[in-house]
Amino acid sequence: MRVENYKLQFITHHNERYSYIDSARMALEGGCRWVQLRMKDANEEDMEHTAIVVQKMCRDYGATFIIDDNVALAKRIGADGVHIGKNDMPVAEARKMLGEGYIIGGTINTFEDILLHLDGKPDYLGCGPFRYTTTKQNLAPTLGYEGYKLILRKMQESNIYTPLIAIGGIAKGDIPLLLECGVKGIALSGSILNSKNPIKEMTDIVNTIFNNQ
Repeated sequence: MRVENYKLQFITHHNERYSYIDSARMALEGGCRWVQLRMKDANEEDMEHTAIVVQKMCRDYGATFIIDDNVALAKRIGADGVHIGKNDMPVAEARKMLGEGYIIGGTINTFEDILLHLDGKPDYLGCGPFRYTTTKQNLAPTLGYEGYKLILRKMQESNIYTPLIAIGGIAKGDIPLLLECGVKGIALSGSILNSKNPIKEMTDIVNTIFNNQ
């Protein structure tokens, strides 16, 4: 189980140039070692086919493979874990279904959201959005730098040490200040896929994050 890869997460997306599989491949070639497969509007058959392909790529690269929302699929194919959205089942329920051997992350937007997840012992928390993003529907209120600082301060005061991963509209230039805020990792999607050279963009971001440790 490769939990340590959480510091840089790529969430699959697609556009007119690239498929979900393309996006995962380019992220891996660029040096990312954590891929979350998110296919919100896909049917079960298409999602499972794509998941099997992306899972094999992740294994070839020694990367962590996470499936968004679909706990049953994650268990069926033996993914490394699952990410639970705010409007999906509680993290505790996913933990009960999967057990301790799977990585489970949860989406949060406020400190109060964190408290709802704690019973499920999440391995990380995807916190956002940092700013407006077109890659996700029904967007929660944006946080900005000050929002992360507030949530992290409340976590420290409450002795909560679950890694907080910033997500949502993040560009390469935002990363150093986000790390200074105290987040433990960065999750990216559209900023990679929509760049002129996605592989180079990911490589640059890998260097940015791991040179700031």
